[in-house]
Amino acid sequence: MLSKEDNVKPVNGYVKPLLTDLYELTMAYAYFNADRHEDFAVFDLFFRKNPFGGEFTIFAGLSEALKFLQDYHFEDDHIDYICEQLPQCSDKFRSWLKGLDCSRVKMNSLREGDLAFPRIPMMRVEGPLGICQLLESTLLNLVAYPSLIATNAMRMRLAAGKDKKLIEFGMRRAQGPDGAVSASRYSYLGGFDGTSNMMAGYLFGMPVSGTQAHSYISSYTSIDNISEKTIDDPDGNKHEFIQDALKYRDELGFNNTNDGELAAFIAYAHAFPSGFLALVDTYDTLDSGIPNFLCVSLALKEAGYDPVGIRLDSGDLSHLSKRTREMFKEVGAKYNNDFANLKIVASNEINEETLRSLNQQGHEIDIFGIGTHLVTCQKDPSLGCVYKLVQVRDEPKIKLSEDIAKMTFPGRKEAYRLYGEKGYPLLDLMIVVGEEKPQEGKRVLCCHPFEEAKRTYVIPSKVVPLHNIVWEGKPQHESTPADEIREFAMRQVDSLRKDHKRPLNPTPYKVSLSEKLFKFVHEMWRKEAPIREMR
Repeated sequence: MLSKEDNVKPVNGYVKPLLTDLYELTMAYAYFNADRHEDFAVFDLFFRKNPFGGEFTIFAGLSEALKFLQDYHFEDDHIDYICEQLPQCSDKFRSWLKGLDCSRVKMNSLREGDLAFPRIPMMRVEGPLGICQLLESTLLNLVAYPSLIATNAMRMRLAAGKDKKLIEFGMRRAQGPDGAVSASRYSYLGGFDGTSNMMAGYLFGMPVSGTQAHSYISSYTSIDNISEKTIDDPDGNKHEFIQDALKYRDELGFNNTNDGELAAFIAYAHAFPSGFLALVDTYDTLDSGIPNFLCVSLALKEAGYDPVGIRLDSGDLSHLSKRTREMFKEVGAKYNNDFANLKIVASNEINEETLRSLNQQGHEIDIFGIGTHLVTCQKDPSLGCVYKLVQVRDEPKIKLSEDIAKMTFPGRKEAYRLYGEKGYPLLDLMIVVGEEKPQEGKRVLCCHPFEEAKRTYVIPSKVVPLHNIVWEGKPQHESTPADEIREFAMRQVDSLRKDHKRPLNPTPYKVSLSEKLFKFVHEMWRKEAPIREMR
Protein backbone atom coordinates (compact mmCIF):
# COMPACT_ATOMS: atom_id res chain seq x y z
CA MET A 1 0.00 0.00 0.00
CA LEU A 2 1.57 3.28 -1.10
CA SER A 3 1.57 6.18 1.36
CA LYS A 4 3.12 9.58 2.01
CA GLU A 5 4.13 8.77 5.60
CA ASP A 6 7.65 7.49 4.93
CA ASN A 7 9.22 10.76 6.05
CA VAL A 8 11.58 11.41 8.93
CA LYS A 9 9.29 14.16 10.24
CA PRO A 10 6.11 13.42 12.20
CA VAL A 11 2.88 13.72 10.23
CA ASN A 12 1.62 16.50 12.48
CA GLY A 13 3.73 19.65 12.29
CA TYR A 14 2.98 20.44 15.93
CA VAL A 15 5.00 17.39 17.04
CA LYS A 16 8.19 19.17 18.05
CA PRO A 17 10.16 19.30 21.33
CA LEU A 18 8.09 22.33 22.37
CA LEU A 19 4.99 20.11 22.38
CA THR A 20 5.56 19.38 26.04
CA ASP A 21 4.38 20.43 29.47
CA LEU A 22 6.13 23.29 31.23
CA TYR A 23 7.12 21.10 34.14
CA GLU A 24 9.26 18.92 31.88
CA LEU A 25 11.35 22.01 31.13
CA THR A 26 11.47 23.18 34.74
CA MET A 27 12.71 19.72 35.78
CA ALA A 28 15.22 19.68 32.92
CA TYR A 29 16.56 23.07 34.00
CA ALA A 30 16.75 21.95 37.64
CA TYR A 31 18.65 18.81 36.56
CA PHE A 32 20.96 20.98 34.45
CA ASN A 33 21.47 23.48 37.25
CA ALA A 34 22.43 20.65 39.62
CA ASP A 35 24.69 19.05 36.98
CA ARG A 36 22.50 15.91 36.91
CA HIS A 37 21.17 16.19 33.37
CA GLU A 38 23.79 13.73 32.07
CA ASP A 39 23.03 11.03 34.67
CA PHE A 40 21.94 7.73 33.11
CA ALA A 41 18.20 7.24 33.57
CA VAL A 42 15.54 4.69 32.67
CA PHE A 43 11.84 5.46 32.21
CA ASP A 44 8.94 3.05 31.60
CA LEU A 45 5.88 4.07 29.57
CA PHE A 46 2.88 1.91 30.47
CA PHE A 47 -0.78 1.94 31.52
CA ARG A 48 -2.52 0.49 34.56
CA LYS A 49 -5.94 -0.57 33.26
CA ASN A 50 -7.23 -1.87 29.94
CA PRO A 51 -9.87 0.39 28.35
CA PHE A 52 -13.56 -0.26 27.55
CA GLY A 53 -13.97 -2.78 30.36
CA GLY A 54 -11.86 -5.23 28.37
CA GLU A 55 -8.78 -7.31 28.97
CA PHE A 56 -6.50 -6.31 26.10
CA THR A 57 -5.06 -3.21 24.44
CA ILE A 58 -3.50 -2.74 21.01
CA PHE A 59 -0.20 -0.85 21.10
CA ALA A 60 -0.04 1.89 18.46
CA GLY A 61 1.83 5.11 17.75
CA LEU A 62 5.38 3.73 17.61
CA SER A 63 6.16 4.89 14.08
CA GLU A 64 5.31 8.51 14.90
CA ALA A 65 7.27 8.31 18.15
CA LEU A 66 10.36 7.19 16.23
CA LYS A 67 9.95 10.07 13.76
CA PHE A 68 9.76 12.42 16.73
CA LEU A 69 13.06 11.08 18.09
CA GLN A 70 14.67 11.28 14.66
CA ASP A 71 13.64 14.90 14.10
CA TYR A 72 14.26 16.05 17.68
CA HIS A 73 15.76 19.54 17.82
CA PHE A 74 14.72 22.83 19.38
CA GLU A 75 14.12 25.70 16.99
CA ASP A 76 15.67 29.07 17.87
CA ASP A 77 12.36 30.86 18.38
CA HIS A 78 11.15 28.01 20.57
CA ILE A 79 14.26 28.36 22.74
CA ASP A 80 13.60 32.10 22.96
CA TYR A 81 10.05 31.37 24.14
CA ILE A 82 11.26 28.86 26.73
CA CYS A 83 13.70 31.38 28.16
CA GLU A 84 10.95 34.00 28.30
CA GLN A 85 8.88 31.61 30.41
CA LEU A 86 11.90 30.64 32.51
CA PRO A 87 13.82 33.92 32.82
CA GLN A 88 16.27 32.36 35.26
CA CYS A 89 17.65 30.15 32.46
CA SER A 90 21.36 30.59 31.89
CA ASP A 91 23.11 30.96 28.55
CA LYS A 92 24.63 27.53 29.15
CA PHE A 93 21.13 26.00 29.40
CA ARG A 94 20.14 27.79 26.21
CA SER A 95 23.20 26.32 24.47
CA TRP A 96 22.36 22.88 25.86
CA LEU A 97 18.85 23.07 24.43
CA LYS A 98 20.24 24.24 21.10
CA GLY A 99 22.48 21.16 20.79
CA LEU A 100 19.98 18.66 22.14
CA ASP A 101 19.05 15.56 20.12
CA CYS A 102 18.28 11.88 20.71
CA SER A 103 21.61 10.45 19.56
CA ARG A 104 22.29 9.09 23.08
CA VAL A 105 18.79 7.79 23.72
CA LYS A 106 17.88 4.10 23.53
CA MET A 107 14.33 2.80 23.31
CA ASN A 108 13.04 -0.73 23.71
CA SER A 109 9.43 -1.16 22.69
CA LEU A 110 6.61 -3.54 21.98
CA ARG A 111 6.05 -4.14 18.29
CA GLU A 112 3.41 -1.79 16.89
CA GLY A 113 0.11 -3.65 16.71
CA ASP A 114 1.05 -6.05 19.51
CA LEU A 115 -1.14 -6.83 22.49
CA ALA A 116 -0.34 -4.71 25.52
CA PHE A 117 -1.38 -5.39 29.08
CA PRO A 118 -1.33 -3.35 32.30
CA ARG A 119 2.11 -2.61 33.79
CA ILE A 120 4.03 -4.20 30.94
CA PRO A 121 6.14 -1.32 29.56
CA MET A 122 5.04 -0.35 26.08
CA MET A 123 8.33 1.53 25.86
CA ARG A 124 11.49 1.60 27.93
CA VAL A 125 13.49 4.79 27.39
CA GLU A 126 17.12 5.01 28.47
CA GLY A 127 19.74 7.74 28.25
CA PRO A 128 20.76 11.05 29.82
CA LEU A 129 18.25 12.14 32.46
CA GLY A 130 17.64 15.59 30.96
CA ILE A 131 16.65 14.52 27.45
CA CYS A 132 14.71 11.45 28.64
CA GLN A 133 12.67 13.67 30.95
CA LEU A 134 11.86 16.06 28.11
CA LEU A 135 10.48 13.20 25.99
CA GLU A 136 7.75 12.30 28.50
CA SER A 137 4.71 14.39 27.51
CA THR A 138 5.20 14.03 23.78
CA LEU A 139 5.69 10.26 23.86
CA LEU A 140 2.58 9.87 26.00
CA ASN A 141 0.62 11.97 23.53
CA LEU A 142 1.91 9.97 20.56
CA VAL A 143 1.06 6.58 22.10
CA ALA A 144 -2.02 6.89 24.33
CA TYR A 145 -4.69 8.06 21.87
CA PRO A 146 -3.48 5.86 18.99
CA SER A 147 -3.54 2.80 21.27
CA LEU A 148 -7.01 3.74 22.53
CA ILE A 149 -8.40 4.16 19.00
CA ALA A 150 -6.79 0.95 17.73
CA THR A 151 -8.25 -0.96 20.69
CA ASN A 152 -11.71 0.55 20.19
CA ALA A 153 -11.58 -0.37 16.51
CA MET A 154 -10.49 -3.92 17.29
CA ARG A 155 -13.33 -4.37 19.76
CA MET A 156 -15.77 -3.22 17.09
CA ARG A 157 -14.16 -5.61 14.62
CA LEU A 158 -14.73 -8.48 17.08
CA ALA A 159 -18.31 -7.37 17.64
CA ALA A 160 -19.13 -7.05 13.93
CA GLY A 161 -17.40 -10.25 12.84
CA LYS A 162 -14.66 -10.83 10.31
CA ASP A 163 -17.09 -11.15 7.40
CA LYS A 164 -18.31 -7.55 7.72
CA LYS A 165 -16.62 -4.48 6.29
CA LEU A 166 -15.99 -1.55 8.64
CA ILE A 167 -15.46 2.02 7.42
CA GLU A 168 -14.44 4.90 9.67
CA PHE A 169 -16.84 7.85 9.18
CA GLY A 170 -15.79 10.04 12.11
CA MET A 171 -13.94 13.08 10.76
CA ARG A 172 -16.75 15.57 11.39
CA ARG A 173 -17.16 14.35 14.97
CA ALA A 174 -13.47 14.05 15.85
CA GLN A 175 -11.62 16.36 18.23
CA GLY A 176 -10.02 18.63 15.66
CA PRO A 177 -8.05 17.91 12.48
CA ASP A 178 -5.35 15.80 14.12
CA GLY A 179 -7.94 13.85 16.06
CA ALA A 180 -9.63 13.08 12.76
CA VAL A 181 -6.49 11.99 10.91
CA SER A 182 -5.20 9.97 13.87
CA ALA A 183 -8.56 8.26 14.30
CA SER A 184 -8.62 7.27 10.64
CA ARG A 185 -5.06 5.99 10.74
CA TYR A 186 -5.27 3.97 13.93
CA SER A 187 -8.77 2.59 13.38
CA TYR A 188 -7.34 1.02 10.22
CA LEU A 189 -4.49 -0.44 12.27
CA GLY A 190 -7.13 -1.80 14.65
CA GLY A 191 -8.98 -3.75 11.98
CA PHE A 192 -11.17 -1.31 10.05
CA ASP A 193 -11.16 -1.61 6.27
CA GLY A 194 -11.04 2.04 5.26
CA THR A 195 -12.08 5.62 5.93
CA SER A 196 -14.08 8.48 4.46
CA ASN A 197 -11.20 10.85 5.33
CA MET A 198 -9.42 11.86 2.14
CA MET A 199 -6.38 13.34 3.91
CA ALA A 200 -5.84 10.10 5.82
CA GLY A 201 -6.19 8.14 2.61
CA TYR A 202 -3.63 10.38 0.92
CA LEU A 203 -1.14 10.30 3.79
CA PHE A 204 -1.32 6.62 4.67
CA GLY A 205 -2.51 4.89 1.51
CA MET A 206 -5.71 3.73 3.19
CA PRO A 207 -8.77 2.73 1.12
CA VAL A 208 -11.33 5.57 1.04
CA SER A 209 -15.09 5.24 0.70
CA GLY A 210 -18.03 7.61 0.39
CA THR A 211 -21.30 8.27 -1.44
CA GLN A 212 -23.67 11.18 -0.84
CA ALA A 213 -25.44 13.02 1.98
CA HIS A 214 -29.10 13.89 2.50
CA SER A 215 -28.36 17.39 1.22
CA TYR A 216 -27.53 15.96 -2.19
CA ILE A 217 -30.77 14.02 -2.32
CA SER A 218 -32.93 16.92 -1.19
CA SER A 219 -31.28 19.32 -3.67
CA TYR A 220 -33.34 17.66 -6.44
CA THR A 221 -37.06 18.34 -6.83
CA SER A 222 -38.10 16.49 -9.96
CA ILE A 223 -36.90 14.69 -13.07
CA ASP A 224 -36.88 18.09 -14.79
CA ASN A 225 -33.73 18.92 -12.75
CA ILE A 226 -31.75 16.40 -14.83
CA SER A 227 -30.18 17.79 -18.00
CA GLU A 228 -28.63 14.60 -19.37
CA LYS A 229 -31.30 12.11 -20.42
CA THR A 230 -29.07 9.33 -21.74
CA ILE A 231 -26.13 7.27 -20.53
CA ASP A 232 -23.35 5.61 -22.49
CA ASP A 233 -22.75 1.93 -21.85
CA PRO A 234 -19.17 0.59 -21.54
CA ASP A 235 -19.02 0.21 -25.35
CA GLY A 236 -20.13 3.79 -25.97
CA ASN A 237 -23.71 3.02 -27.00
CA LYS A 238 -26.37 5.41 -25.72
CA HIS A 239 -29.27 4.32 -23.56
CA GLU A 240 -32.37 6.30 -22.57
CA PHE A 241 -31.46 6.30 -18.89
CA ILE A 242 -34.31 8.39 -17.47
CA GLN A 243 -36.87 6.70 -19.68
CA ASP A 244 -35.65 3.26 -18.61
CA ALA A 245 -35.79 4.16 -14.89
CA LEU A 246 -39.35 5.44 -15.26
CA LYS A 247 -40.25 2.31 -17.21
CA TYR A 248 -39.13 0.10 -14.35
CA ARG A 249 -40.97 2.26 -11.84
CA ASP A 250 -44.18 1.62 -13.78
CA GLU A 251 -43.48 -2.11 -14.13
CA LEU A 252 -42.83 -2.52 -10.41
CA GLY A 253 -45.73 -0.31 -9.34
CA PHE A 254 -43.52 2.16 -7.49
CA ASN A 255 -45.40 5.22 -8.71
CA ASN A 256 -45.73 6.93 -5.31
CA THR A 257 -42.01 7.37 -4.64
CA ASN A 258 -40.43 10.80 -4.20
CA ASP A 259 -39.62 12.30 -7.61
CA GLY A 260 -36.78 14.46 -6.32
CA GLU A 261 -35.10 11.44 -4.74
CA LEU A 262 -35.47 9.47 -7.96
CA ALA A 263 -33.92 12.37 -9.88
CA ALA A 264 -31.02 12.54 -7.41
CA PHE A 265 -30.37 8.82 -7.80
CA ILE A 266 -30.45 9.05 -11.61
CA ALA A 267 -28.02 11.98 -11.62
CA TYR A 268 -25.65 10.28 -9.18
CA ALA A 269 -25.75 6.99 -11.08
CA HIS A 270 -25.00 8.89 -14.29
CA ALA A 271 -21.92 10.41 -12.64
CA PHE A 272 -20.81 7.10 -11.08
CA PRO A 273 -22.34 4.26 -13.11
CA SER A 274 -19.88 1.69 -11.75
CA GLY A 275 -20.10 2.89 -8.16
CA PHE A 276 -23.77 3.57 -7.56
CA LEU A 277 -24.52 3.30 -3.85
CA ALA A 278 -27.52 5.34 -2.68
CA LEU A 279 -28.54 6.85 0.65
CA VAL A 280 -32.16 5.74 0.90
CA ASP A 281 -33.65 7.22 4.09
CA THR A 282 -34.10 10.89 3.14
CA TYR A 283 -37.90 10.52 2.83
CA ASP A 284 -38.98 6.93 3.48
CA THR A 285 -36.67 3.97 3.26
CA LEU A 286 -39.06 1.19 2.25
CA ASP A 287 -41.72 3.19 0.38
CA SER A 288 -39.43 5.51 -1.56
CA GLY A 289 -35.69 5.05 -1.10
CA ILE A 290 -35.38 1.34 -1.88
CA PRO A 291 -37.94 1.43 -4.73
CA ASN A 292 -36.22 4.41 -6.37
CA PHE A 293 -32.84 2.72 -5.98
CA LEU A 294 -34.13 -0.45 -7.63
CA CYS A 295 -35.60 1.44 -10.59
CA VAL A 296 -32.32 3.26 -11.24
CA SER A 297 -30.31 0.08 -10.67
CA LEU A 298 -32.36 -1.83 -13.25
CA ALA A 299 -31.80 0.96 -15.76
CA LEU A 300 -28.07 0.86 -14.96
CA LYS A 301 -28.05 -2.90 -15.41
CA GLU A 302 -29.69 -2.52 -18.79
CA ALA A 303 -26.91 -0.10 -19.74
CA GLY A 304 -24.26 -2.66 -18.80
CA TYR A 305 -23.33 -1.51 -15.28
CA ASP A 306 -23.60 -3.23 -11.89
CA PRO A 307 -25.02 -1.14 -9.04
CA VAL A 308 -23.30 -1.44 -5.66
CA GLY A 309 -26.01 -1.06 -3.02
CA ILE A 310 -27.65 1.24 -0.49
CA ARG A 311 -26.92 2.97 2.82
CA LEU A 312 -29.28 3.06 5.78
CA ASP A 313 -28.73 5.99 8.14
CA SER A 314 -31.72 5.85 10.48
CA GLY A 315 -34.45 3.67 11.87
CA ASP A 316 -34.51 0.05 12.96
CA LEU A 317 -31.41 -1.20 11.18
CA SER A 318 -32.17 -4.86 11.79
CA HIS A 319 -35.70 -4.70 10.38
CA LEU A 320 -34.86 -2.32 7.54
CA SER A 321 -31.87 -4.35 6.40
CA LYS A 322 -33.87 -7.60 6.39
CA ARG A 323 -36.78 -6.05 4.48
CA THR A 324 -34.33 -4.41 2.05
CA ARG A 325 -32.69 -7.77 1.35
CA GLU A 326 -36.11 -9.30 0.70
CA MET A 327 -36.89 -6.55 -1.83
CA PHE A 328 -33.52 -7.07 -3.50
CA LYS A 329 -34.21 -10.78 -3.81
CA GLU A 330 -37.74 -10.23 -5.14
CA VAL A 331 -36.58 -7.88 -7.88
CA GLY A 332 -33.56 -10.05 -8.62
CA ALA A 333 -35.81 -13.06 -9.11
CA LYS A 334 -38.28 -11.10 -11.26
CA TYR A 335 -35.57 -9.88 -13.64
CA ASN A 336 -33.21 -12.86 -13.28
CA ASN A 337 -30.22 -10.87 -12.03
CA ASP A 338 -27.89 -10.84 -9.01
CA PHE A 339 -29.59 -8.05 -7.04
CA ALA A 340 -29.91 -10.43 -4.09
CA ASN A 341 -26.20 -9.78 -3.47
CA LEU A 342 -26.36 -5.97 -3.50
CA LYS A 343 -24.52 -4.41 -0.56
CA ILE A 344 -26.33 -2.94 2.44
CA VAL A 345 -24.38 -0.28 4.35
CA ALA A 346 -25.53 0.99 7.74
CA SER A 347 -24.50 4.03 9.77
CA ASN A 348 -26.24 6.14 12.49
CA GLU A 349 -24.46 6.36 15.87
CA ILE A 350 -23.24 2.76 15.80
CA ASN A 351 -21.14 1.54 18.70
CA GLU A 352 -19.85 -1.78 19.99
CA GLU A 353 -23.10 -2.56 21.81
CA THR A 354 -25.14 -1.78 18.68
CA LEU A 355 -23.08 -4.24 16.67
CA ARG A 356 -23.56 -7.00 19.23
CA SER A 357 -27.29 -6.24 19.48
CA LEU A 358 -27.70 -6.42 15.71
CA ASN A 359 -26.00 -9.81 15.69
CA GLN A 360 -28.44 -11.04 18.33
CA GLN A 361 -31.45 -9.68 16.45
CA GLY A 362 -30.25 -10.83 13.05
CA HIS A 363 -29.58 -8.45 10.16
CA GLU A 364 -28.54 -8.28 6.51
CA ILE A 365 -25.93 -5.53 6.75
CA ASP A 366 -22.68 -6.03 4.85
CA ILE A 367 -20.82 -2.82 5.71
CA PHE A 368 -20.88 -0.56 8.77
CA GLY A 369 -19.94 3.12 8.69
CA ILE A 370 -18.93 4.09 12.22
CA GLY A 371 -18.04 7.60 13.33
CA THR A 372 -18.73 9.28 16.65
CA HIS A 373 -18.38 6.33 19.00
CA LEU A 374 -15.20 5.18 17.28
CA VAL A 375 -13.22 8.41 17.04
CA THR A 376 -14.29 9.96 20.36
CA CYS A 377 -14.05 6.69 22.33
CA GLN A 378 -17.09 7.83 24.30
CA LYS A 379 -17.13 4.69 26.42
CA ASP A 380 -13.58 5.29 27.69
CA PRO A 381 -12.01 8.53 26.42
CA SER A 382 -8.52 8.08 27.90
CA LEU A 383 -6.10 5.17 28.18
CA GLY A 384 -4.24 6.64 31.14
CA CYS A 385 -0.67 5.99 30.06
CA VAL A 386 2.10 7.09 32.42
CA TYR A 387 5.86 7.60 32.08
CA LYS A 388 7.72 6.72 35.27
CA LEU A 389 11.34 6.92 36.34
CA VAL A 390 12.56 3.43 37.34
CA GLN A 391 16.33 3.92 37.54
CA VAL A 392 18.95 6.69 37.89
CA ARG A 393 22.60 5.76 37.42
CA ASP A 394 22.76 2.30 39.04
CA GLU A 395 19.98 3.04 41.52
CA PRO A 396 16.55 1.51 40.88
CA LYS A 397 13.66 3.81 41.76
CA ILE A 398 10.20 2.98 43.03
CA LYS A 399 7.10 5.13 43.36
CA LEU A 400 4.78 4.24 46.23
CA SER A 401 1.18 5.36 46.64
CA GLU A 402 -1.81 5.12 48.93
CA ASP A 403 -3.34 3.30 45.97
CA ILE A 404 -1.33 0.12 45.43
CA ALA A 405 -2.32 0.13 41.74
CA LYS A 406 -0.16 3.23 41.27
CA MET A 407 3.02 1.67 42.61
CA THR A 408 5.78 1.26 40.03
CA PHE A 409 8.15 -1.66 39.49
CA PRO A 410 11.76 -0.46 39.83
CA GLY A 411 14.75 -1.06 37.62
CA ARG A 412 15.35 -2.19 34.06
CA LYS A 413 12.92 -4.93 33.07
CA GLU A 414 12.03 -6.94 30.02
CA ALA A 415 8.96 -9.01 29.27
CA TYR A 416 8.11 -12.32 27.63
CA ARG A 417 4.84 -13.85 26.46
CA LEU A 418 4.48 -17.47 27.53
CA TYR A 419 2.28 -19.73 25.40
CA GLY A 420 0.58 -22.95 26.49
CA GLU A 421 0.37 -26.26 24.68
CA LYS A 422 -2.94 -25.28 23.02
CA GLY A 423 -1.29 -22.32 21.31
CA TYR A 424 -2.83 -19.57 23.43
CA PRO A 425 -0.76 -17.06 25.42
CA LEU A 426 -1.01 -17.89 29.12
CA LEU A 427 0.55 -14.78 30.63
CA ASP A 428 3.15 -12.05 30.20
CA LEU A 429 6.17 -12.39 32.48
CA MET A 430 8.38 -9.48 33.52
CA ILE A 431 11.93 -10.22 34.59
CA VAL A 432 14.98 -8.22 35.65
CA VAL A 433 17.24 -7.38 32.72
CA GLY A 434 20.14 -9.81 32.90
CA GLU A 435 18.44 -12.66 34.75
CA GLU A 436 17.88 -16.01 33.08
CA LYS A 437 15.26 -15.79 30.37
CA PRO A 438 12.27 -18.15 30.31
CA GLN A 439 12.76 -21.06 27.92
CA GLU A 440 10.44 -23.35 26.01
CA GLY A 441 9.72 -26.58 27.87
CA LYS A 442 11.41 -25.38 31.06
CA ARG A 443 9.33 -24.74 34.18
CA VAL A 444 9.31 -21.13 35.40
CA LEU A 445 7.75 -19.68 38.55
CA CYS A 446 5.41 -16.77 37.82
CA CYS A 447 4.40 -14.54 40.75
CA HIS A 448 1.45 -12.20 41.22
CA PRO A 449 2.87 -8.65 41.49
CA PHE A 450 1.44 -7.99 44.96
CA GLU A 451 0.06 -11.16 46.53
CA GLU A 452 2.79 -13.60 47.58
CA ALA A 453 0.47 -16.62 47.79
CA LYS A 454 -0.69 -16.18 44.20
CA ARG A 455 1.94 -17.86 42.05
CA THR A 456 2.04 -20.58 39.46
CA TYR A 457 4.52 -22.71 37.58
CA VAL A 458 4.33 -22.46 33.80
CA ILE A 459 5.96 -24.82 31.32
CA PRO A 460 5.71 -22.75 28.13
CA SER A 461 5.45 -24.38 24.73
CA LYS A 462 6.60 -21.11 23.17
CA VAL A 463 8.32 -18.00 24.55
CA VAL A 464 8.13 -14.68 22.70
CA PRO A 465 10.27 -11.71 23.81
CA LEU A 466 8.09 -8.60 23.81
CA HIS A 467 10.65 -5.80 23.85
CA ASN A 468 12.84 -5.01 20.87
CA ILE A 469 15.43 -2.27 20.42
CA VAL A 470 13.71 0.20 18.09
CA TRP A 471 15.96 3.23 18.65
CA GLU A 472 19.62 3.50 19.62
CA GLY A 473 20.70 6.92 18.43
CA LYS A 474 18.83 6.17 15.21
CA PRO A 475 16.01 3.89 14.05
CA GLN A 476 16.93 0.21 14.32
CA HIS A 477 14.58 -1.07 11.62
CA GLU A 478 12.70 0.06 8.54
CA SER A 479 9.20 1.43 9.05
CA THR A 480 6.49 -1.23 8.82
CA PRO A 481 3.67 -0.72 6.27
CA ALA A 482 0.25 -0.09 7.77
CA ASP A 483 -1.18 -3.22 6.14
CA GLU A 484 1.40 -5.39 7.89
CA ILE A 485 0.78 -3.76 11.28
CA ARG A 486 -2.98 -4.25 10.81
CA GLU A 487 -2.62 -7.93 9.92
CA PHE A 488 -0.20 -8.48 12.81
CA ALA A 489 -2.61 -6.86 15.27
CA MET A 490 -5.48 -9.05 14.08
CA ARG A 491 -3.34 -12.18 14.41
CA GLN A 492 -2.40 -11.26 17.97
CA VAL A 493 -6.03 -10.79 18.97
CA ASP A 494 -6.94 -14.06 17.25
CA SER A 495 -4.33 -15.79 19.43
CA LEU A 496 -6.11 -14.81 22.66
CA ARG A 497 -8.51 -17.22 24.33
CA LYS A 498 -12.16 -16.35 23.75
CA ASP A 499 -12.81 -15.71 27.44
CA HIS A 500 -10.23 -12.89 27.41
CA LYS A 501 -12.17 -11.24 24.55
CA ARG A 502 -15.78 -11.71 25.60
CA PRO A 503 -17.67 -8.43 26.11
CA LEU A 504 -19.15 -9.24 29.53
CA ASN A 505 -16.85 -10.06 32.45
CA PRO A 506 -13.83 -11.12 30.39
CA THR A 507 -11.25 -13.28 32.14
CA PRO A 508 -8.31 -11.11 33.23
CA TYR A 509 -5.10 -11.82 31.37
CA LYS A 510 -2.27 -12.53 33.80
CA VAL A 511 0.74 -10.27 34.12
CA SER A 512 3.35 -11.88 36.37
CA LEU A 513 6.78 -11.17 37.82
CA SER A 514 9.70 -13.54 37.98
CA GLU A 515 10.62 -14.68 41.47
CA LYS A 516 13.71 -12.47 41.38
CA LEU A 517 11.78 -9.38 40.31
CA PHE A 518 9.01 -10.07 42.84
CA LYS A 519 11.53 -10.22 45.70
CA PHE A 520 13.32 -7.12 44.43
CA VAL A 521 10.08 -5.10 44.19
CA HIS A 522 8.99 -6.05 47.70
CA GLU A 523 12.44 -5.41 49.19
CA MET A 524 12.42 -1.89 47.76
CA TRP A 525 8.82 -1.43 48.89
CA ARG A 526 9.80 -2.23 52.48
CA LYS A 527 12.93 -0.10 52.21
CA GLU A 528 11.25 3.05 50.88
CA ALA A 529 7.93 2.93 52.72
CA PRO A 530 8.04 5.00 55.93
CA ILE A 531 7.22 3.23 59.18
CA ARG A 532 4.47 4.95 61.08
CA GLU A 533 4.79 5.54 64.80
CA MET A 534 1.79 5.39 67.12
CA ARG A 535 1.62 6.91 70.60
